[in-house]
Amino acid sequence: MVLIFLKLMTDNHKRRFLPSCGEEDRMSTLPESVISSILERLPYRDAVRTSTLSKDWRNKWTTMTSLVLDEEFSKKIPNNGAYSRNGFTRIVNQAVILHSGTISKFSLHIPELNLGIFQEINQWMVFLSRNDVSLRELVLTNSNWRYKQLPSHLSSFSELRKLKLERFTFMPPLIFEGFPNLEDLFLKHIDFRPGSCGIQANLPELRKLSLYSCTNVYNFKINAQKLESLVIESCPDAMLMWLLDSPCLTRVAIRHLQSIGDSGRKNLAQLLCNLPKIQCLIIDGHFFKLLSADNVPKWFPRPIDSLKHLSLHNFQHSDLDQLQGALSLLRNSPNLETLFMNRTDPRIMFHNAKHVGPASDHLESPDCLDQTLQHLLNVELETVQGSRPELLFIKLLLAHSPSLEKMTIQQSGTHLDYYHRFVITKNVMEYPRASTKAKVVYLDPKS
Repeated sequence: MVLIFLKLMTDNHKRRFLPSCGEEDRMSTLPESVISSILERLPYRDAVRTSTLSKDWRNKWTTMTSLVLDEEFSKKIPNNGAYSRNGFTRIVNQAVILHSGTISKFSLHIPELNLGIFQEINQWMVFLSRNDVSLRELVLTNSNWRYKQLPSHLSSFSELRKLKLERFTFMPPLIFEGFPNLEDLFLKHIDFRPGSCGIQANLPELRKLSLYSCTNVYNFKINAQKLESLVIESCPDAMLMWLLDSPCLTRVAIRHLQSIGDSGRKNLAQLLCNLPKIQCLIIDGHFFKLLSADNVPKWFPRPIDSLKHLSLHNFQHSDLDQLQGALSLLRNSPNLETLFMNRTDPRIMFHNAKHVGPASDHLESPDCLDQTLQHLLNVELETVQGSRPELLFIKLLLAHSPSLEKMTIQQSGTHLDYYHRFVITKNVMEYPRASTKAKVVYLDPKS
């Protein structure tokens, strides 16, 4: 019955779901919790249109606990002025003001507008703050290229569990104690304007923190002792204090960083030994080089026993610093199960193909990897171009992984003709394997 209702309501309303005079209105007799669940699975515009079904349905949409005015919603609003009869601001005002129930989730996407719509957002936050006890998830995304300051009432939502913000300036009030119950924080294109002492945030329950293309991140100081997942991508001035002060981290992904701030005094071994629970590590070649260039020791002070999944993006086998860092990490991760490596720009490796001597010599030395990778089960290599360091590295993995089950090799389609791809395949097939059940799979190049 629920599926039939959903289909009828999303069919552009070519038919109205009204019972005939002799037909029983069974939908209206459903429990309120079921009706609310149905409405919240509809696009917001369709949920509002249920008010035309019958007198009993007139105000049911106003009691939904989830108010999602996302990008799909904003796309359907005519672009004829925010304050016109059917303008974005007027419609959102009606949606917020007419809502009579508690709101546990509020999602708002702000389209490209050249009017003072950001003044209205603060008023909407004031309305939501009256239901502070119930609001658990808040999403504010801004498609305007000009950043605007976040509404001041944002800091009043003390019961938030999930917060997603995109393209804003973050300047909290002078008295800002953080979000005591926040568990998931997603920030994209956020500018942390400097304050007198930086932005101090107490996030005692935070489990997941994701930052994408944020600026002035060094002004964002948090206390998150329970942090389990950290993602930092394309943040030009990010510092890694979270790695040093978050002992519960199990997943770390750091990509496209140009520098590592004060933590540059820490090398790869020192950082990882500070993460006793790390299970998944995702880093790119440039960041790996920054951490590996400071004489990474052959053996860490203690092995990284918890690490099981390692991903190295845009990795250059011909770069001796990156190569030595990768080998050191493999040597000190006795329980590693999966290894992923790729190159997002294969032209760099092709350009460096004539300068691979030091890397090749290192890979051919007897003590290059004097450690058996007992638990390595799956290896995935993307954009393989067949340089000598690449092939020697593959040979090394096959010879030191007695439990290996599958190695997937996706050759690069750049600068490689069919003959060179055949040569790569032939060479790998001839390498000895420590595992009798290891399967090598070759994939066609990505288009």
